[in-house]
Amino acid sequence: MSFKEISPKINIDAIKMLGHLNSEQQEKKLQRDKELEAIIKGEDDRLLLIIGPCSSDNEEAVLEYARRLAKLQEAVKDKIFMVMRVYTAKPRTNGDGYKGLIHEPDADGHTDLINGIKMVRDLHYKVITETGLTTADEMLYPENLPMVDDLVSYHAIGARSVENQQHRFVASGIDVPTGLKNPTSGNLKVMFNGIYAAQQSQDFLFGRAEVQTSGNPLAHAILRGGQDENGKYHPNYYTDNLLDTIEIYEKMGLKNPFIVIDTNHDNSGKKFMEQIRIVRQTLVNRDWDDKIRQNVRGFMIESYLEDGRQDKPEVFGKSITDPCLGWDKTEALVQEIYEAENKNNIKNTYLMIKEIKV
Repeated sequence: MSFKEISPKINIDAIKMLGHLNSEQQEKKLQRDKELEAIIKGEDDRLLLIIGPCSSDNEEAVLEYARRLAKLQEAVKDKIFMVMRVYTAKPRTNGDGYKGLIHEPDADGHTDLINGIKMVRDLHYKVITETGLTTADEMLYPENLPMVDDLVSYHAIGARSVENQQHRFVASGIDVPTGLKNPTSGNLKVMFNGIYAAQQSQDFLFGRAEVQTSGNPLAHAILRGGQDENGKYHPNYYTDNLLDTIEIYEKMGLKNPFIVIDTNHDNSGKKFMEQIRIVRQTLVNRDWDDKIRQNVRGFMIESYLEDGRQDKPEVFGKSITDPCLGWDKTEALVQEIYEAENKNNIKNTYLMIKEIKV
């Protein structure tokens, strides 16, 4: 057993000069980051969508998607705030399969992590600077955070990482919203222990030094369903699941209670079309119950240019990992969410006027 270095030591400062935002670009990103923070804190009542491909495997396709999403964001900006999924590292249950752009820049099975790091920064940079959108990524490898922390506006900690102490502690030092998923078992206690740890100040070794974090009050819950030992899916977006999750938030007294519904994965059984039904049902639940409306304020949606998935990158803009909604269905779903929020606003205004008259 050994570790063999096959590249020179990585110079983080040099890496960060690749895809470095200028002062004007930084100001625009900062403004969107402030809006996102206000949404997590409940100071802005827009719905949050973390939306985009399951994995960002092809720069040209991702940028085409980003351009379309930016136009859609402009059309719905008064009710919906979108952060684009630019997921560049993919967890693999048994270590096999496509591990993301950072591992395979060409998605051809050939590992080239040094060029992968450069491409990851370049892709986030291009989405931000060419479209005005800000981006989300999964923090699969906490030690890689310093390579992208100036570009990424939303970090996700996945179902296989949420119980890991390093992920929790590193999340406590991130200064942007960080969503922690429930584990694959569906155990909410594990997720909430992670959120608690991420919201506290922590002392640990990181980047070859002892560090102390400030705590991250923007750490929050992502419900993605679970799977039991027999492989049966157990969704957790139903009314009782949401009320149970809210109750735990209340009992633990965590800061900024915020729940994102992951519409794919074990909630959908990886049946990508189910994402539409899950969004619709959640919108009904929000309309029906005030507590749900106050706390369930985000969706994580996997979508790309084409429906479904493929084993090899043959069809442009089609996922090579989990199946995604294609663009036409994505656009229609976002418009449906927007119209539902508008109708609810009109209804609430009517009820307020009626109450005043009485």
